[in-house]
Amino acid sequence: MSNYGEVNAAKGISSVIKSKQNKQFKLLIKDLLIYLLLIIGSVLFITPFLWMLSTSLKGEAGLFDIPPQWIPNPIKWGNYPEALQSIPFLKYTMNTVFITVVAMAGAIVSSSLVAYSFARLKWPGRDIWFIILLATMMLPGQVTMIPVFVMYKNLGWINTYAPLTVPYFFGSAFYIFLLRQFFRTIPMELSDSAKIDGCSEFRIYWKIILPLSKPALATVAIFTFMGVWNDFVGPLIYLNDTDKFTLALGLRSFQMQYGTRWNLMMAAAIVAALPTLIIFFLCQKYFIEGITLTGIKA
Repeated sequence: MSNYGEVNAAKGISSVIKSKQNKQFKLLIKDLLIYLLLIIGSVLFITPFLWMLSTSLKGEAGLFDIPPQWIPNPIKWGNYPEALQSIPFLKYTMNTVFITVVAMAGAIVSSSLVAYSFARLKWPGRDIWFIILLATMMLPGQVTMIPVFVMYKNLGWINTYAPLTVPYFFGSAFYIFLLRQFFRTIPMELSDSAKIDGCSEFRIYWKIILPLSKPALATVAIFTFMGVWNDFVGPLIYLNDTDKFTLALGLRSFQMQYGTRWNLMMAAAIVAALPTLIIFFLCQKYFIEGITLTGIKA
């Protein structure tokens, strides 16, 4: 009997070990498939950028080689200074930086104030107005483009930076929704304790809520930076003076002026895209944290 029991116990242990090994094998296969898909997706996304980088370092003769060469021979580092000197690149960069910084400040301050009101304050009709706010997200910008242009024209804002910056000081429905969801994850007990100590609502917002909301604020800042820095339609519609052009318009005028000199065009485009890449990689931690934490509490 003892031998029979030992045999059954050994079979049971063996089956448990095999089951565990099978689960580990399935998890390993699953992880490998996930990593394979991620690698394929990464290659697909990075290939155009690598080709743009390769083209920016080629000479005129190597642009249309068949088969195409990924590594230029010889490497033309002079394409970059030539491209940047062909247009007032520094002026366009400073114009874009000014518009971007002002827009970021306006988006963060205005959207966070409205989001604080929706998330932390109780007032009549709050939920109804929040639904109306979300409904505005369903209206495409192309629908309001003409009436908004007419309004700015009547205000005398054409050929100024006002249409590109002032709207950000009136909040954005998406940013307000994002920040509201994050603010609701912060315990109300913190606000109650601050009120007992005599803090006003604005001081609670400024001293408690905002410092705890850095990931969400960073997310708003990154979204605004990328949107404004790469915006082409807005400056194209509202700016007429070349001295006020942004980088996006500068690249377009460069393309119209130099035609098919794609090596210089790619060099200028890479320099223009570098700030967005640097900002994204430096703030990637806050960006991901801000996105993942905003949906915890409805």
